[in-house]
Amino acid sequence: MSEEIINKVAQSKLVTFNLEDYYPKGERVVLDIKDWLFEGFILREKEFRAHIKAYNWEQYKDAYVALTCSTDAIVPGWAYMLVTTKLQPFVVRTVLGNLEDLETSIYQSIIEGIDVSDYKDKPVIIKGCSHKPVPPNAYLMLTAKLLPIAKSVMYGEACSSVPLYKRK
Repeated sequence: MSEEIINKVAQSKLVTFNLEDYYPKGERVVLDIKDWLFEGFILREKEFRAHIKAYNWEQYKDAYVALTCSTDAIVPGWAYMLVTTKLQPFVVRTVLGNLEDLETSIYQSIIEGIDVSDYKDKPVIIKGCSHKPVPPNAYLMLTAKLLPIAKSVMYGEACSSVPLYKRK
């Protein structure tokens, strides 16, 4: 006689939250302005504005853009603001920084908009493994949002979770 195997995980009230499910579609692009600077280091306003005026901004339609300068140039804030004025009609989002900064900004907006009331008084596992570039900060933001309402918060998978918080 063999005993029936019971899946205790399936019977539990655990709720899994997968940040990957919220990953928005759209191309992610880094726009490096170093080539628009004299010798990659000096911003000459007249030439910079001419380059911006002649640039094809439509190529960023529906994209998420990270603005950066990969050299050690000192770029005034207005330069990035000027680039943003040209990108804005086409892009979904623009940030100053790298791709991780961009993903963090995207997820910050997403997490702020999530209604977490369904997780009230429930044990929640924040799924850890993702195949999409979910930034580390997204896990922190989600954890902070769940703490006031969840009974407990864990990280990982139901079969091997790491306990993070349990309400007393």
